[in-house]
Amino acid sequence: MLGNVWRMIVAGFIAGALSVMVFHQLGFYLAAELGFGRPNLYNMRPVPPWGVPTIVSQAFWGGLWGVLGAFVVERLPGILKGALGWTLFGITLVLAVNWFVVPPIKGAPMGGGWRLPGVVVVPIVYALWGYGMWLFYGLARKLLR
Repeated sequence: MLGNVWRMIVAGFIAGALSVMVFHQLGFYLAAELGFGRPNLYNMRPVPPWGVPTIVSQAFWGGLWGVLGAFVVERLPGILKGALGWTLFGITLVLAVNWFVVPPIKGAPMGGGWRLPGVVVVPIVYALWGYGMWLFYGLARKLLR
């Protein structure tokens, strides 16, 4: 049992972090190519307080979300255990926290000020990121057996 929990934690972290590096950044790249903003992909700007690059911080937090996702999605019924559950996890819980909790902590307006195209683009990117977590989680679980 304990070994299975550790596999879920490690697989979830790997899934979340890798999905940030691949699917999250790909989503913003595609949005930019379609004319919806100018994201700073793979941003190396240092993030306070430790000065790690932004993309490393994003991957770390994505990994933590992946751990939570592993525990939440694994307990969902039926079809929600798969791609649909991970995608919904990304566009509900994670998006809600990143719109309603994180910005006020940082002194920014909720939802980034509810400006377009972010209100449309961000949920799509988070859905893509959630789908990527599902792919990477399944792969990581197989490799960690």
